[in-house]
Formats: sequence, C-alpha cells, structure tokens
Amino acid sequence: MPVQFEKCPSGIEEIPLLFDSPHSGRVYPDDFDTKLEIDFLRTAEDVFVDELFAGAPDVGASLITATFPRVYLDANRAEDDIDPIAIADVWPGPLNTTGKSNRGKGLVWETMHGMIPIYERKLRSEEIAQRIESYWRPYHTAVSDEMDRLRALFGQVYHVNCHSMRGEGKLFDTKEDVERSDFVISDLDRTSCDPAFTDFIANHLKARGYDVSINYPFKGAELISAYSEPADHRHSVQIEINRNLYLEKLPDEKRLDYSDFCVEIQRLVEAIAGYVKASV
Repeated sequence: MPVQFEKCPSGIEEIPLLFDSPHSGRVYPDDFDTKLEIDFLRTAEDVFVDELFAGAPDVGASLITATFPRVYLDANRAEDDIDPIAIADVWPGPLNTTGKSNRGKGLVWETMHGMIPIYERKLRSEEIAQRIESYWRPYHTAVSDEMDRLRALFGQVYHVNCHSMRGEGKLFDTKEDVERSDFVISDLDRTSCDPAFTDFIANHLKARGYDVSINYPFKGAELISAYSEPADHRHSVQIEINRNLYLEKLPDEKRLDYSDFCVEIQRLVEAIAGYVKASV
C-alpha cells in the first residue's frame, strides 16, 4: 500500500488534528529503473520522520504517511509540476513547470543534489501517469478526505505536514552551505493557517531550547497550499526538523540519544494537541 493511515485508538478522544509525513517512505518500487545505489538515494528521505510522529494517534490525532520514496514520486509537489524536457515523449495535458522541476526535483525527481542523474534515460509520460495514479493520488486523497471529515465533524481542522532537512544547506541569500536552524516552521508567509498556530509551535520549541525559524528558508509546499483555507477553519503548517538532532550519519544511523529526541517530539505533539483541544 502506498499510504499508511492511523487514527486514534479506541477509548481515546478524537480531535481535529492531522499529521502527515510524505517523504519518509522507504519502500522502493520494483519499476524504479534507477542507475544509482539505494543507500545514496536514501539520503533524500525524511528518514524516521514517520517514527518521530508515530505517537500522534495516542493524543487523538490522525497520522498519514507515505510508504514510497520521494525520489520515485514527490507527494509534496503538484501533479503537473513536470519539466517537459525531461519526458521521452509528449505529455498529454497541461503542465505547470516550477523552479523545483527545472532543478530536477519536481513531481518525479530527475537528479540527486541537482546534478547527479537518477536515470539513464528519460521517463515516458505513461510511466509518470502510472506513478501519479498509483502513488500521488492515493496520498492526496487520503489527506484531503481526512481533512474534510474532521472539518465536517468538528467545524475546524488543524494539519501538520512533517519533514526533515539537512543540517547544512544554501539559504535564499547565500551561495555557500550554512548551518540551518533546529526547526523551520512554515505557513506560506502567514497564509496557510492562523498565525497564532504557527507562533504557538515555534514558541513551544524555543522554550525547549531549540533554534527556530519561521518561513526561512522554507515557506511550505503543495500539501499545505492545496488543502489549507484559514477562513474556512482549515489550518495547515509545515515543520522541518534538522536531521543533525537525531541522526549520526546518513542515510539512517541514529544518534545514541535518538530515543530522547523521540520523547521531545512527542512533547511537541502533545502540546499541539492541547492547542487544538482548547480551540474546539
């Protein structure tokens, strides 16, 4: 199954809160005709983010995670974010190519680190369309349907889109890699949720001693853009976690204090749940 969906266990009060992790999938499909080693491809995963937020159902929230890897198909991109130059034939419909797809990191990744080709050939439009129907659409349907369900049930819904990031990377105004914050909280420049929700998350993490940025260097992407509408009580926020906080080495060597960091993230989940309960 391309999507794992967990709701709160029986006996726990449900709340209008959804967490999702679109980039932690590590089941590489058989038709992924790549020339690269899987361990290298795995460095693009939001590794263990699904584990970090696994306790969300225990506080009454829903949790949706992708099982497929982002380099095969990126669920946090629009389904038409495809570079036509990268396709072997002609795409049968309209495309909305963005800077991401121009850099080889659109709906279907073409390169690693912007320079290393993933395939020895161009993919056919038929192959891409099959990935959309088999992976992208089920994931987006799960997120959209659950947000609709919770909004109808409670009159509002809060959505936390969960990611991890490299500890060092280029920012908007730097040419060289620099150290990133511990957490980046993004809300499309204060448009995808009530700013108070963003500020609550940021302030909780700051109080725990972490360095936190808001909308810098990431502002959020498709999954908070597509389904948020604060005026309709649909609030979406994106969280990026610095991998240096819990990984010793890529792709998946955990730090010795990994379990302690899991507890820290569960504290965050519980704090967000408390915020949501007070808002209902």
